[in-house]
Amino acid sequence: MKNFSVLPYAILVVLFLSTFVFAKAQQPQPIINASLIGTVIDATTKEPIEGVTIQLEAVTHSVKTDQKGKFQFVTGQKLPFTLILTFVGYQKKRIIVNTSPAIIELVPSSEDLEEVVVVGYGTQKRRDLTGAVASLPENLLRQPVSSLDQTLKGAVSGVQVTQTSGQPGGGVSIRIRGGASIQGGNEPLYVIDGFPVYNQTESTGVGSGTPVNPLASINPADIESIEVLKDAAATAIYGSRGANGVILVTTKKGKAGHVQLNYDGSIGVQRVLKNIDVLSAHDFAILRNEALYDANPSLGPYQYRKQAEIDQLGEGTNWQKEAFRTGNIQNHQLALSGGAEKVQYFLGANYFDQQGVIENTDFKRLGFRSNINANPFDRLLVGANVSINKTNAQIAPTGIVNALLIMPPTATIYEPNGAYTLRNPFENIFANPIATLKETTNTSNGLRILGTSFAQYRILEGLQAKVLFGVDLNNRNDKFYLPSYIYEGSGSKGEASLGNLDGTSWLNENTLTYTGAIGQHNFNALLGFTQQENKNEVFKAGAQNFVTDDLLFNSLQSGSTITRPSSDTYNWVLHSYLARVNYNYANKYYASASIRRDGSSRFGADNKWGNFPSLAFSWRVANEPFFKQAFPGISDFKIRTSFGTTGNQEIGQYQSLSTLYSLNYLFGNNVVTGFASQRIPNKNLGWETTFQYDAGFDLAVLNNRLQFTIDYYYKKTKDLLLNVEIPWTSGYATSLQNFGSVSNKGVEFGLKSKNLQGNLSWNTDLNVSFNRNKVLTIGEGATSYISGNYIIKVGEPLGTFYGTVTDGILQLGEESSKGALTGNANPKAGDRLYKDINGDGQFTTANDRTLIGNAQPDFIFGISNTFSYKGFDLSFLIQGTVGNDLLNINRQNLEMFTGQQNASIDALDRWTATNPSQLYPRAKLDPAPIFSDQFVESGSFARLKSLQLGYSFPKEWLKNAHITNLNLYLAAQNLLTWTSYKGFDPEVTSGSNVQIGTDAGIYPAAKSVSLGVSLTF
Repeated sequence: MKNFSVLPYAILVVLFLSTFVFAKAQQPQPIINASLIGTVIDATTKEPIEGVTIQLEAVTHSVKTDQKGKFQFVTGQKLPFTLILTFVGYQKKRIIVNTSPAIIELVPSSEDLEEVVVVGYGTQKRRDLTGAVASLPENLLRQPVSSLDQTLKGAVSGVQVTQTSGQPGGGVSIRIRGGASIQGGNEPLYVIDGFPVYNQTESTGVGSGTPVNPLASINPADIESIEVLKDAAATAIYGSRGANGVILVTTKKGKAGHVQLNYDGSIGVQRVLKNIDVLSAHDFAILRNEALYDANPSLGPYQYRKQAEIDQLGEGTNWQKEAFRTGNIQNHQLALSGGAEKVQYFLGANYFDQQGVIENTDFKRLGFRSNINANPFDRLLVGANVSINKTNAQIAPTGIVNALLIMPPTATIYEPNGAYTLRNPFENIFANPIATLKETTNTSNGLRILGTSFAQYRILEGLQAKVLFGVDLNNRNDKFYLPSYIYEGSGSKGEASLGNLDGTSWLNENTLTYTGAIGQHNFNALLGFTQQENKNEVFKAGAQNFVTDDLLFNSLQSGSTITRPSSDTYNWVLHSYLARVNYNYANKYYASASIRRDGSSRFGADNKWGNFPSLAFSWRVANEPFFKQAFPGISDFKIRTSFGTTGNQEIGQYQSLSTLYSLNYLFGNNVVTGFASQRIPNKNLGWETTFQYDAGFDLAVLNNRLQFTIDYYYKKTKDLLLNVEIPWTSGYATSLQNFGSVSNKGVEFGLKSKNLQGNLSWNTDLNVSFNRNKVLTIGEGATSYISGNYIIKVGEPLGTFYGTVTDGILQLGEESSKGALTGNANPKAGDRLYKDINGDGQFTTANDRTLIGNAQPDFIFGISNTFSYKGFDLSFLIQGTVGNDLLNINRQNLEMFTGQQNASIDALDRWTATNPSQLYPRAKLDPAPIFSDQFVESGSFARLKSLQLGYSFPKEWLKNAHITNLNLYLAAQNLLTWTSYKGFDPEVTSGSNVQIGTDAGIYPAAKSVSLGVSLTF
């Protein structure tokens, strides 16, 4: 028979009777009750601390301090009291209190070491981590950006974030410890409140231009924390989706205690970072005359305009000025949070409106969030996190930036009758870009519902079961209309199309977690089974030849010519088993092991399952007695190492199967529809597998005021998914197979410093990362293959430019001796010279190309500083890259000097008989474009990425208005950039795995300034 202690029941009886007596007694203070009033303050600053939990030892009764640090107990116990005080960022304190009121001081602890961080399928204290996990600094979460991925720029070591479009709601490309895949996905996995999301835009096939970033549908202001998992020890628990790193996003939750209502709003403006200098109408007319004369001297030197006409031209049409504008930005957040001991909630609403720096482009988001946690009873915790966001975007059409640069300044926007000028009036035909911008309807409207709900039940002490369900519903509606009165729509007499995408992804996770200790042996174990399924349905339809443009896309049936409709559906399924064990002895010796087994529908019948294990060890040397005695100035020192494998399943759907596609064929006078095989099947198609080794250490000195983190890593990705050439007798040109390998190795350095503390505080976060990418093999004995202006070559990094090398300009009298090095059949003085790479005495683009740079940086860096003095706060972030090259396609187009389109201002220094330039060639009506090192520029830059200055009014001024906090702030983005790059912005890429670092008419980035207010009740 079990022995039951009577003490708990006795305490309950006493508390019940005490409450009863208190309610009935007439005296203001009952005799058997005792009251304790107190204040909790910071031991260093002597400032009150809000939210501290104070608990009476041996009972469950607890209270929290208010905003003034005060608390009050009324209890059946008598003085003296034994209190236990806990609060994040402070050392836990046990104190015996003999008198009331009491003033209690809490000593700050190392916030970073005691901080609880989110890891895969759980949480850990930072001091217990064995893997490479980085947290985004809190001040960088407050940046006024449209999507959460933009907050990562310059914020975390080993993470390179590059803009793929400066369009409102535009996307970025993220590489964690370098990219490895050539044809698969290279973007990291995002896990938002437990729901895995791969940030990939699915196309409806309707519209033109860069699509909206899917992550822009999530309000960044809802985010509480972002963790970046970098090494295999941290990412292997995500198995086939962990090879590119994992970004864990946790949204805000309510806290028990005081109900808070917060409004945060800002308004601002943004402008393009810079304009590109091009020729005026006067200078362009001279250039065109020269180009025409060069082509046909018999017609004289003034074939386009006479000199008197040229003298009257002036600047002409400034196409950039007509298209670029000052865009307005507004952002409004309203949040209600709070709760009691059993239920906590966070409710939020957001409206974001950003006008683009190019006319008729914008992005709007209206969102709502509800996060609720509840403890219905002692053993059960349930919760739900749901966000609903609706977005609307007007997108810049493809090629619009390039057209703005090359449209001749002598052309006009409108004809004398008020109608739009349709196109460039010269030989190179392209549309009037202002007409295209203002009159094209090119919208993308989205609705996204993302939510998870869970129930967690404590079966036994330390043993918990958790079931999670989640759903990601994504609907996008794209609408496009080209009116008949602009060039693109004139041939079709108006063109309309509609596209719709319905995406549904659902998730179920079932996990068991056990946490326990035997003496100084501490361990945590995880077992789980997860399943996720995604399905997309796409439909589009269109029409042409409309009687009127007034109805836009709202009456497809009004078009007399129906374009061929299309529809599609595709899905994928992933089933997974996972396990992890974390162990430490005496908080000194740590070990972690994990394994995940994934089964994916994306791969061949013989390769659908893969195993992804990891091991990690760490030694917290600072907890050794000998170390404390020998190095008393060192607060913490930990050595870490890990190794493991992860996978990459981002190859699209059905790639291992011989899928069919439809096509039309003419039999006699009849068009019939049939099907043909699209690809050869490959039942052995499997994962791209990445093995990663990591070694690092964490060091803290001066009572944790200075913290260093250094990591060395080596990643090797094998079984790359490549389209391999196969014999034509098979009926196909290529087959997707597992071939080749790529490595990434590097060093990451992080520093956190609390430079000043007290009334004036100053904190610094610095990160520097070095990565070296290398192609190891590309299969079947091949050593290289060419992809446009790039080469994939064994021994070289991805993103290597492959082109010709310029060697000056051919001068008068050199035609016979050097003319063969121009690549022209009839060389003339003023032609560009190129180096003879193969040494055959002549130049050809086919035989004289070589490596002329690469887009991989030598290192990337970010440094943020935060200052505060009394009510003032100032923070800024400087980030940049060093050593990378960019391919400036805009510059290549502007240095053609054809007279058919506008040219760079550098054309003023072009070769003429009176100006024998060695830099820029002569005007020539129809030159053959040659890709060379002339257009590969340094992409190195440093940028003042963000700057925020704020003032919080003293609480004493606000208390009569029942306002908890009032903060006014000024925020700026991209305020200053230091670079030699001649394009709009050096922070740019195409987003391609191979052709990285290409700037080809990408929507330019903007600098912005906003004024805001944050108000809390």
